[in-house]
Amino acid sequence: MKPACHILLLACLVAVPASAQAPLQLAALQREAQTADPRARELDLQHAQTALRIRNIEVERLPALSALGQAQYQSDVPTSPFTGPTGQPLFSAPNATYDASLRVDQRLFDPSLKPRIAVARADLAESEARIRATLFGLRHEVNDAFFTAALLQEEAGALAATIADLETRLRETSARVREGTALAGEAAAVEATLLQHRQQEEELRANRRAALARLSALTGHAINADAVLALPDSGDAVARARTALEGVRARPEYEQFARARDKAVRQQDLAAAADRPRASAFGRVGYGKPGLNFIADRFETYGLAGLQLQWNAWTWGTSRRERDALGLQQQIVSAEETAFTDGLRRAIETNLASIDRLESTLAIDERIIALRQGIDRGAQARFREGVVTASEYLDRNTEWLGAQFARARHRVELAFARTRLLTTLGLEVP
Repeated sequence: MKPACHILLLACLVAVPASAQAPLQLAALQREAQTADPRARELDLQHAQTALRIRNIEVERLPALSALGQAQYQSDVPTSPFTGPTGQPLFSAPNATYDASLRVDQRLFDPSLKPRIAVARADLAESEARIRATLFGLRHEVNDAFFTAALLQEEAGALAATIADLETRLRETSARVREGTALAGEAAAVEATLLQHRQQEEELRANRRAALARLSALTGHAINADAVLALPDSGDAVARARTALEGVRARPEYEQFARARDKAVRQQDLAAAADRPRASAFGRVGYGKPGLNFIADRFETYGLAGLQLQWNAWTWGTSRRERDALGLQQQIVSAEETAFTDGLRRAIETNLASIDRLESTLAIDERIIALRQGIDRGAQARFREGVVTASEYLDRNTEWLGAQFARARHRVELAFARTRLLTTLGLEVP
């Protein structure tokens, strides 16, 4: 079969599924996986939760109304040491008392309110950053499944062209056997190799279906078994990234580290506010026996109002120690960030080495393919003329197929290495 026929056949194999479904793009699959993950709902839930907590803090600025009811009996009460003409004490408080009152408290100055709101918002920001960092990890799973399916797709395309070529050789050899110009063993050797390739093709299809099933589970929607995967063209993006490796901090983990430090700062502010005085106004109206006149033996209404100052003037250094502990927490976060950055640098160096190696390997693959294809054509011509045996021809054909497999594998590995570098840096795949 001529090379043009090989290309036409491969194009037809690709065009059939492409007409049914557009080629799948890696970037779109990554976004779909993040959207489909149940943890993505946590962002809205965290917002709603924080809004409720902040509302609870803000309403503390409003007047607080409380009701109190009490009835009690005292075995002993204050009695006047002086007696009247009748010999009875001049006054005696009632043993049974009853009281019902309403109290209103209004905060005038509370230095902890704003810091508490700031802590709630900082906690929300840290939670959002943590969720985004967790969802970012799905990109690695999508990448693995995508490039596994893409490699199997490339290998299946090369194998399909070889199978079509062997089918043609089998028909030619069978005709020669019938004409008596070739031995039956020649056709049997071609057919056996053809059957082996068909088995291999079925195995590739089964493994590809499994990889697509993983992609389907990650993205939350069905993916056809004949879906075509488009390898991302990320060469330019990788070239731009290589020129500014030290300045790239696009990973969501960096945002998480920053938000964790900010949360510790806000908590320090809150700890400092605990040492400051608080002022409030209060008022109380009630009805009881006795009222404010504790020696009265009758029900009466009463009212009182005033100001209240509260200040924890001495706390044995607890607030200072808490601030120091939170300062250490910031150092812990910074240490974790440094370790994370070092890990990224090591991964980046490995990715860059893989990219350089695969780019060089692919250039050699093209030359190997051209040489193997020429050898295969010569073997085909000599086999048709009966100069070489089927075994010799099949050896040359297998070598050409192996070269195609190697090139397909290296193409996918290069695309995977480039994608892995961009993902490691936190950059979007084109």
